[in-house]
Amino acid sequence: MQSELIKYLSQFITKERFELLKKVIEQRSRYLSVVLEDIYQSHNASAVLRTCDCFGIQDVHVIENQNIFTLNPRVVQGASKWLNLQYYNSEKNNSATALKHLRSQGYRIVATVPDPKAVPLSDFDLNKGKTALVFGSEKPGISGSVVDLADEFITIPMCGFTESLNISVSAAVIVSRLMEKLRDSEIVWQMNENEKNDMIISWLRKNIKQCDLLEKRFEEGVRGDK
Repeated sequence: MQSELIKYLSQFITKERFELLKKVIEQRSRYLSVVLEDIYQSHNASAVLRTCDCFGIQDVHVIENQNIFTLNPRVVQGASKWLNLQYYNSEKNNSATALKHLRSQGYRIVATVPDPKAVPLSDFDLNKGKTALVFGSEKPGISGSVVDLADEFITIPMCGFTESLNISVSAAVIVSRLMEKLRDSEIVWQMNENEKNDMIISWLRKNIKQCDLLEKRFEEGVRGDK
């Protein structure tokens, strides 16, 4: 049914646009996910989402404890509509809720910290399994809850006078490097066919006006064929 729906809906966008959707989905991954804890500056939030889209990470988990996650349209450049954003904002400790959920999905929790005792980015082992990269708030960094629940810690080695990077820069460096390593590895990092088809359908819905009416027409046609 997925493939038939995709074939039907693809008639309502240009061939070039549809080919782009198919090209992009082949580079998307859920092997790495990004977790953003209490990011309060909209330009940082937007820049990280843009990074995830550019380098092929599909899922971003947004934790709102003290701060509301807001986007800057001029920075995000529409990247958010191509990603799956999951929000955690209804519990007393949303960080714990988010990380426990990710662990139940088979992710190991890897917190990013400016600490020389953490694993250097170049030495990080992707073969251990799916990874949720946690980036903390602009000033305090990751919370105590994340420290307590993290399986590992990763850092970007520094050799200057400044001890840390802005969160959006840190995310860009780490995501870029790890996705490059992932693509050069023998790890199965791409989505399975069902996941790819689900995302293609989701993207088609965002590209086609009144797509709900077209889908209704498609479903009526399927029932009629039976």
